Amino acid sequence: MTDPMAQLHTRGRENFTELVEGGGARLDALFATIPALGELAVGTVYGHLHDRPALDARTREAATLAAIVAAGMVGPPLSVHLRTGLASGLAPAEVCEVVVQTAAFAGFPRAVSAADQLNRLFEGHGLPIPPPPSPREVVLAHLAAEGGVPGEFPRVEVQAVGPDRVLVSCFGDDPAPGAVLHCTVTDGKVTSLTVYRPS
Repeated sequence: MTDPMAQLHTRGRENFTELVEGGGARLDALFATIPALGELAVGTVYGHLHDRPALDARTREAATLAAIVAAGMVGPPLSVHLRTGLASGLAPAEVCEVVVQTAAFAGFPRAVSAADQLNRLFEGHGLPIPPPPSPREVVLAHLAAEGGVPGEFPRVEVQAVGPDRVLVSCFGDDPAPGAVLHCTVTDGKVTSLTVYRPS
């Protein structure tokens, strides 16, 4: 019989190494003194929680980053989850917006400490400071400039689904969307927009 915690740790390690380049070596270095803590932490966070189906990876990482900022952790947890957040499809501007959102509930000192650390982390990753607008912001601005979506759709839901992709669900009177726009954002501009309508 295989030890369930060992299985979780193995799966967590595999998940982490898929998300972070050189992830195995990073984990070994971080938990060199206390390997049992690494087994527990990696098994829980990247083995168990990472695979739970209720949240997609982007949402889970955004929630994790908010908790890290709220707890005032600006060391390895923020560094690690910036990496895994970006690898899970968060745009740099979305990471920044998580910090802004957290400031209102956890306090400005913790958010400012996180911002200070993110300056160094963004620089170390070669990310622009400040980051360009999030894909969702770009698409909302594009829709506003174009006069929105056709008049038959008085309500839209705009959701980023990746660091460069946004879905716009367009609703009329029917509870199901009458159209879905798939937008790709590159360098702060909508570079492709495909409309899908039910047949």
